[in-house]
Amino acid sequence: MPETTQVLQDVLQMKPVTWFNEEKEKSADLLKKLPVTFLHIQEAQARLQRFAPFLKEAFPETENGVIESPLREAHSFKKNMENYYGRKIEGRFLLKCDSELKVAGSIKARGGIYEVLKHAEDLAFQAKILSITDNYSVLCNESFRNFFSQYKISVGSTGNLGMSIGIVSAALGFQVSVHMSRDAKQWKKDFLRKHGVTVIEHTEDYSRAVEEGRRQCAGDPWAYFIDDENSVDLFLGYAVAALRLQTQLESLGIHICEDTPLQVYLPCGVGGAPGGITFGLKHLFGDAARCYFVEPTHSPSVLLGMLENDDSVRVVDYGIDGLTEADGLAVGSPSKLVMGLERYLIDGIYTIEDDDLYRLLTLLRDSEDCKIEPSAAASLKGPLVTQDIPSGGTHIAWLTGGLFLPENIFRECYEKGKELLG
Repeated sequence: MPETTQVLQDVLQMKPVTWFNEEKEKSADLLKKLPVTFLHIQEAQARLQRFAPFLKEAFPETENGVIESPLREAHSFKKNMENYYGRKIEGRFLLKCDSELKVAGSIKARGGIYEVLKHAEDLAFQAKILSITDNYSVLCNESFRNFFSQYKISVGSTGNLGMSIGIVSAALGFQVSVHMSRDAKQWKKDFLRKHGVTVIEHTEDYSRAVEEGRRQCAGDPWAYFIDDENSVDLFLGYAVAALRLQTQLESLGIHICEDTPLQVYLPCGVGGAPGGITFGLKHLFGDAARCYFVEPTHSPSVLLGMLENDDSVRVVDYGIDGLTEADGLAVGSPSKLVMGLERYLIDGIYTIEDDDLYRLLTLLRDSEDCKIEPSAAASLKGPLVTQDIPSGGTHIAWLTGGLFLPENIFRECYEKGKELLG
C-alpha cells in the first residue's frame, strides 16, 4: 500500500512517523483465537496476591506488598502541551506513574518481578517446602534464602528489566547476573552491583546481550534465563496492570466504551511491557481501548517488524543505527512472542526523536513536578499524533521509569529540554 510504503521510507530515514494498524481485527474475535487467555492474567494476579506478604516484609516501602503506581490527572501539563505545540487536546489527560513504582522504579517491576516470583514458587513447590495455603512471608526466612542460593537467574537488559529482576532475585537469595548492552547507563550498572548483582557488560546492542545470556544458561540445570523476547510470564506480569488500571479508572468515575474511548500510549522496547498491558486492556474494554506503542526514531524495531511482517528484523540491517538517549527503548529486534500475539491487536505505533523526549521531560517537570527518565517521556506526545477522541474520552500516557534516576543526570536532561524549548 502506498501509505505503508511511505511510512517505511520515513522509518528508514529515521524520521518521526505515525502508523495506524489497518490490519487490526476486532479484539473480541481475535482474543478467542490466541493461546494466552484472560484466565492466565487472573492466575498471574492471584499469584501476586499470594506473594504480597513476602513483598511487604522484604520491601516495606510497598503498600502492603502490592507494587502499584498512581494514576493522576495532568491538567497543567495538558494546557502547556497545547500552548507549546499549538493544538487542542480533547478529553481528559492522565498519567500512569510507573516512574514511581517501588522496588525497581520502572514498569519493568511488573513483568520482571512477577517472573522471578513465579520461578521461585515453582522451585519451592517442586521441593515441597512451600504450599499454596502458606503465608508467603516465610520466604524471607534464611532457610529459603539458602535453598534459592543454589540456583542462578540471568537476563539480558539495557537497564530497567535487569534492575527489577536483579533486586528481587537477590532479595530471595538467588545468584543473579545481568547481561547489559552498550546502551545501558553506567548508573544502572552501579545500582545493580550495589544490590549484589553480577553485571556482565557487552559492547554490542541489546539483542546480542540477550543472546549471550541465553547461551551461558543453556544446558545448566541450575540456571534460569528470563527471556524478554519470548517470555509468556513476563507478558502476563505486565497484563495484570490492566486489571489494576480498571479499578483506578472506576475510582475516578471514568467509564470506558466506544463513545468514551481510552487511548493509551506505551513506550516500547522489544514490546513485552506494552504488549502485555495492551492484551489486558483489550480483554477488559475491547476496541474501546486504543493502544499505541512508542519507539525512538533510531530504534523502531517493533514498527519495522510490523511493516515488514517479520519478527526477526534487526534495525541495524536496515541502516538504522539504534543509537538513542532512550536507553530503555534501545533494542535492535522485536519480541517474537509479542509480534505473534499483537500483530492484529494494537492500534498503531508512533516514533519520536530524542529532542522531543527532552522537551517533554522538562514540560512535565515544570507542569506536574514529575521526575522521569527520557524513555518515559515518549508516551507524552501521544494525543498530538494519534487519532482524535471525543471530549468524553481519556488519554493515558504511561510513564515507564525514573524513580532511581540520579538527580544530577535528571538535571542534565531537564536543562537540555529547557534549552530546546527556547
